[in-house]
Amino acid sequence: MAQADLVLLGGTVVTMDGAGNVYTPGAVAVSGNSIVAVGPEREVVREYQGAEELTCSGCAVIPGLINGHTHAPMTLLRGLANDLRLDVWLVGYMMPAEREFVRPDFCWLGTQLACAEMIQSGVTCFGDMYYFEETVADSAAQAGMRAVCAQSILKFATPDAGSYDQALELTRDFVTRWKGHELITPAVGPHAAYTSTVEMLQDCAQLALAEDVPIHIHIAETAEEVARQRAEYGMPVVPWVKKQGLFGARVTAAHCVHLDEGELYTLLHHDVGVVHSPTSNLKLASGFAPVTRMLELGIPVGIGTDGSASNNDLDILEETRLAALLAKGITGDPTAVSAQQALEMATTMGARALGLDQITGSIEIGKRADLAVIDLNTVHLTPRFDDTASSIYALIVYGAKSADILHVLCHGRWLMRDRQVLTVDTEYARREAQRVANKVSSFIVAREESILSKLLALSDVSQGRAFEVQVKVQLSADDLSSVEDAIESGLLAVVRSSVRRQYDAYLILDDVDHSRIRYREDEVLSSDGEHVESVEYRLTLTGSIREREYDNLVILSQSRYDAPATHSLRFYKEYFDPAQTVEVSKRRRRYHIRFGGTAFALNIDQIIQPSWSTHFLEIKSRTWSSQDAERKAALIGELLHSLALTHMQPVKEEYPDLVLGRVVGAPDSRNES
Repeated sequence: MAQADLVLLGGTVVTMDGAGNVYTPGAVAVSGNSIVAVGPEREVVREYQGAEELTCSGCAVIPGLINGHTHAPMTLLRGLANDLRLDVWLVGYMMPAEREFVRPDFCWLGTQLACAEMIQSGVTCFGDMYYFEETVADSAAQAGMRAVCAQSILKFATPDAGSYDQALELTRDFVTRWKGHELITPAVGPHAAYTSTVEMLQDCAQLALAEDVPIHIHIAETAEEVARQRAEYGMPVVPWVKKQGLFGARVTAAHCVHLDEGELYTLLHHDVGVVHSPTSNLKLASGFAPVTRMLELGIPVGIGTDGSASNNDLDILEETRLAALLAKGITGDPTAVSAQQALEMATTMGARALGLDQITGSIEIGKRADLAVIDLNTVHLTPRFDDTASSIYALIVYGAKSADILHVLCHGRWLMRDRQVLTVDTEYARREAQRVANKVSSFIVAREESILSKLLALSDVSQGRAFEVQVKVQLSADDLSSVEDAIESGLLAVVRSSVRRQYDAYLILDDVDHSRIRYREDEVLSSDGEHVESVEYRLTLTGSIREREYDNLVILSQSRYDAPATHSLRFYKEYFDPAQTVEVSKRRRRYHIRFGGTAFALNIDQIIQPSWSTHFLEIKSRTWSSQDAERKAALIGELLHSLALTHMQPVKEEYPDLVLGRVVGAPDSRNES
């Protein structure tokens, strides 16, 4: 009789092997880090005697579960910024918090907490993508877990790299030093197509191929992502990343929610593993991945939780149950994604999706001893029926909870015994996690109280302020003709001019500064005014403050922050949550002129929405000092005199104020023509 280090006896052994073998009572023998025997109990004990023997009567012995996609350190951001769309949640809250707090110690602690949680739910292996991924790998290895750890690479600066070039070198170094580790598989992690450049994806593919390591990437998570991809590159996400050579390497693609049939076949032909994260996709309203169709085609689909900041837990049993139920609800077919298929997704198919199916994911001789033992002697699993071969799968998938996990073994090492985690100091992790969370909470609360801070938290906005001297008057028909004649006659030295359509949305905020955010879509038209030649999107934060008013009608005002608007109007509305939104559309003739040796912008505006049969003239110039402002205000007075407009009353209100005043009679209809 051979000697084994450990024999698990008497339980229902659910092997998840290709033949679907289930042994009741069964046994599993382990020597070192590997399984050396599995089968009916009487056969295994006839062949092996264990130095340790664990009776598992009334329990199910299953392969260690696999969380195919997560961001382990984000346990420290669990519960932050809920009930938001993905872009607002990610760009508006997660990324600013990460820029402020994510450091190696943050990632190590967050991973410790994540490992403890996953171990308690029967997980022995996970796929990860985050920053400072070496600390994630180190923390996971210390916890005794198997992991595919992908170092994140994005086209912009991240907490651990100032550029994608730095991130790529960080990844190269990480991969070189961790290749061959018994538990950790280093990987290349280009975040997503929309956060990548062509060159970046090509470099990632070359690195993965050269080092023979996998790639982990988010693909087609939201409909907006797909629409932007089509608009910018004229093709969907999958063919675009394929064009960059990504699928020449081994790829695990997270989410894959919005894919067409052709894209699914591309994934199949390139043996791309997909990881389905149902709770995260539901919580962020990203959509429903076509999992049933993927399985029909033979695409290996694993199950992931995504990060606990968007889930909000790492309970893979809960995720497995939801994956099965969601598929049935979407298709209207109760046979879609059976309990057995769902458990395959959380075990053997998940291992294949991560490229680890040769060593884990099923209970077979020669594979690593990655096992979980489920207590079936609970009220919510009583009574049990064994009327069909699939009964045990249904019992586990539809009934079992993470609290039912009794023991967990990974690589032949006990991670949990009798529900006690052995490899992570859970109390320390909980205590330190709350300490970090308190700091994050203070940061977010302080930021929410300041519109300026909230604006600057967006990575595409840089700090800056400008002052303008300006005057605005409402023109009668005669006044308009007078101004046009002055321009055409050469009285004004026009440097350049343009015709524009401007769509402005003013987000009026309920704060002490009476701030407002202007979102502008600025279309530059052809000389005949019929065709759009270019479009620019700008975001401007202003307050109600007037720095000074001059005797000649000129106002010195403050335009505090101005930046490209790289997100949609919907994004900014949801992010800033204004008390009111006012929309103004206008046709603008803009003239850059020189008067008195000084540059001015002269705008003739016709308000289109709301529909007003009137025109406004604006004259403005940037200024940098009180002396400069005085001089330019005087010049504007002279310019008004030369245009015979000194009789006009100034319009001190901005356009949104006029729109709001329109409800009670403004602008003055007597001045309309």
